Amino acid sequence: MVVGTTSGAGKSTLVTALCRALARTGLEVAPFKAQNMSNHGAVTPDGGEIGRAQAMQALAARVETDRRMGPVLLKPSGARTSHLVVLGEEVGVADAVGYGERAARLRPVVLAALQSLRAEHEVTVLEGAGGAAEINLLDRDLVNLPLAAAAGVPAVLVVDIERGGAFAAAYGTWALLPERLRACLRGVVINSFRGDVSLLEPGLRDLEKRTGIPVLGVLPHLGEHLMLGVEDSLDLTAAPPSAPRSGPTGRPVRVGVVRLPHLANPSDLDPLVLEPGVELRWASAPGDLTDVDLVVLPGSRSTVADLGWLRERGLDRALADLRRDADGPFVLGICAGYQMLGHTIHDQIESEAGTVTGLGLLPVRTVFTSPKTVRRAHGVVDNRPGTPVAGYEIRWGRPEAVHGEDGEPWLRLTDEDDENDGRAEGRISSDGRVRGTSLHGVLDADALRHGLLRAVAAARGRTFSPAAQPYAQALDTHVDHLADWVEEHLDLPTLLDLARCATRVEDAPGW
Repeated sequence: MVVGTTSGAGKSTLVTALCRALARTGLEVAPFKAQNMSNHGAVTPDGGEIGRAQAMQALAARVETDRRMGPVLLKPSGARTSHLVVLGEEVGVADAVGYGERAARLRPVVLAALQSLRAEHEVTVLEGAGGAAEINLLDRDLVNLPLAAAAGVPAVLVVDIERGGAFAAAYGTWALLPERLRACLRGVVINSFRGDVSLLEPGLRDLEKRTGIPVLGVLPHLGEHLMLGVEDSLDLTAAPPSAPRSGPTGRPVRVGVVRLPHLANPSDLDPLVLEPGVELRWASAPGDLTDVDLVVLPGSRSTVADLGWLRERGLDRALADLRRDADGPFVLGICAGYQMLGHTIHDQIESEAGTVTGLGLLPVRTVFTSPKTVRRAHGVVDNRPGTPVAGYEIRWGRPEAVHGEDGEPWLRLTDEDDENDGRAEGRISSDGRVRGTSLHGVLDADALRHGLLRAVAAARGRTFSPAAQPYAQALDTHVDHLADWVEEHLDLPTLLDLARCATRVEDAPGW
């Protein structure tokens, strides 16, 4: 298990790196995170929902995603409430104060999911959540050291040294833990170090002496290496990065992503991040849209609330003004963003707001309907059958076209468990400048993404040269880079020895 001193310490990245590094040795590896709090979801082949980070880790491990890899997912919907997903199925709304009792009931579910994965794989790499010594939550902790103790799994503690106070954080975590949980800690990893490692040596040796726990490595800061699939709010507050420029891109396509308060599935942006001919920025005020070529309205976990936020900020008026300009920017809406672009949204499920007026930029009406749609799909651009697309849907909203108005379907999709000819999906305006889809991952398709960006560049007088490497290959290269990082700077043989010390599944102590 990889636990951290804080949120954002690097747990997800380290687990992803370890999954690939271990898989490259020929081991059968699986990732696992007992409980995740994130609006960044992914869909398993059988239509279950898990955290996106676990899907990235499964890719790193070279295995298919599985509901058991993330048995509990909390999707924040308000300051104190979250939608609760258990083993891939949404089961209700959880209140922060009252969640403790429910968490206790979920302990057998979590342990059973973990142990069944362990029984099927040679190595299972667990990810903790938040800080490992949140002593106000230990009695209901499903995901950190109480689980390690119940499963008989050794743990390593990762510390982000760039935040400062790393030695105090590491020692303080160890000191605050009760002895039975402290005994699970078998190593420390220092993350994000800049400089000469020899300068750390006295502190590292002192920390080992005080705790009796070895330091297994010092991971250097990843520098300008682009991070993909981020889900932590600490990562998302920064401006989205752009790929390093290669060649003459003095007039890149400028993309403004509306920074919704309840932004969901930001990995939809990753293919744009990797394009050297694209300049990506967040937009949260009308002035942020004055010089962009493409506006992206991304997904949201609170569609109606975020639509209200758009109006409070004046972004609705700004988008309407841009749309009236014949030479204005293109607009792309994904999932909730697509729903916002329509005429109306009727929601008695997520917000219980009834019918609200949309932005009116696409001829669609959306009704929120149960059951929730959770599925993978693939298909083609509707009027360009040679342009493939694939992705996944996670939504309550059912957008439907308003008949008799301009526009046409954008995609034609087939669900993974359906062999029919496909269904019309999404919408594109008659002039091609506004389009929307419910499909997350739509921009992963290289031909679709490049076709859209070329059209934007041509209309807006910009320069676009596509990335040389296909997106799927770039994603795999990214994961291999992380594996190289840990192979060079961590004591992997000792980590494997620790894994071999885990209690056998049938002998686990239990809760």
